[in-house]
Amino acid sequence: MQPDQGRLALVALMDRLATGEQDALGDLYQRTSAKLFGICLRILNDRDEAEDVLQDVYLTIWRRADRFDAARASPITWLATIARNRSIDRLRQIGRRGERPVEDMDDLADAGPNPFEALAESDDGRRLAECLGTLDERTRGSIIAAFYGGSTYDALAERLSVPLGTIKSRIRRGLMKLKGCLSQ
Repeated sequence: MQPDQGRLALVALMDRLATGEQDALGDLYQRTSAKLFGICLRILNDRDEAEDVLQDVYLTIWRRADRFDAARASPITWLATIARNRSIDRLRQIGRRGERPVEDMDDLADAGPNPFEALAESDDGRRLAECLGTLDERTRGSIIAAFYGGSTYDALAERLSVPLGTIKSRIRRGLMKLKGCLSQ
């Protein structure tokens, strides 16, 4: 299936979900659960916790499907963001149990590209990469670690030995610059 066809299929599923069609949730789960589980597992580093969060992710998707706007984001980006945010929320609840490098995640069911690799191959992803390239190295690295790597602001501040407020400000300013660049 071509990337555009896959995106269109996911958009159609999201439209069906927005109207309350229960079968659409099962179809969406079939297409996206391995990728979303990979995100949860990478952030949480605990299979049981990742499975629990994944269930919460699909409940959130079910409840919020009507808020999805295909003009603003690709479906997989929207879904991955929910998975990332839910995982970080859970991580804050339970505390970090240790990080595993992404390279150790070869045992996941889906051998296809992760959502962020798929994004990078899309036109939106190429545009995002161009805009990320306009940021200074510290800001770009902080945004990538937080949004692609799943690091919390606290963990990032600790790893870089800078105050939490500095990380938050750096990322906020960087996101504002990205927004401006992407809107051109």
